[in-house]
Amino acid sequence: MPSDSRSSVRDYEHEVLGRLRRLSDMAADGGLDEATALVADCVGSGGVVHAFGTGHSEAFAMEVAGRAGGLIPTNRVALRDAVLLGDHGIDELYGRPPLERNPAIAEDLFATIPRQEGDLFVIASNSGVNGSVVGVALLAKQHGHPVIAVTSLEHTAAVQPKHPSGKRLSEVADVVLDNLAPYGDATLTSVGDIAVGAVSSLTSAYLAQLLTVGAAQLLAERGQEAPLYVSANVPGGDDHNHALEARYGERIRRGA
Repeated sequence: MPSDSRSSVRDYEHEVLGRLRRLSDMAADGGLDEATALVADCVGSGGVVHAFGTGHSEAFAMEVAGRAGGLIPTNRVALRDAVLLGDHGIDELYGRPPLERNPAIAEDLFATIPRQEGDLFVIASNSGVNGSVVGVALLAKQHGHPVIAVTSLEHTAAVQPKHPSGKRLSEVADVVLDNLAPYGDATLTSVGDIAVGAVSSLTSAYLAQLLTVGAAQLLAERGQEAPLYVSANVPGGDDHNHALEARYGERIRRGA
């Protein structure tokens, strides 16, 4: 590897690890307490955590819902649900402008979510301004569900909202978690004319895991069971997982 490439690797490592340490310090100082309490309250009372993100932020929802070491009462919401479970055509997923920017999709998507009283929404969007994301957050609030937002406060403050309400995700949510990504997401400007080395997926995934760990710890301190997934790829994993999933029936979806 050329010396310049090795230098870029270290520069990117510095950008990523520095942010992860800041998030760890924030969590250790109690900065996640309100969010983890919302998750623990939801799960402890039999509720389901609905995780939603569009574009690369869907990776955040996948960290929350349906993975080893994660909470079982979780449901991943995706824009394609409006096609698979609703009345929208598949061509809409590939249209221009992107469907995630269309505030009108929010109501139809929200109608596909198997909600009950006491459920919680955790919504990720780096920009925090696209119409579908803000729309779902507003609908969740209107129906009495708490909302946790994961977003870049630096980026969202620098761009205009795209929802007719004029609101950003950070202005709708009950609790806002900053993923510490810079404006534009990419961190390295020394490689070429356009910055490279995006960080929001990494920092948001870390926040998702910190929420899971914190909620599981809080439930244990309360003397409550934390219903957690075992890897399906270890002996007995499927039996363990299916038995706990059965408690929630069709309230949680585990699709491809």
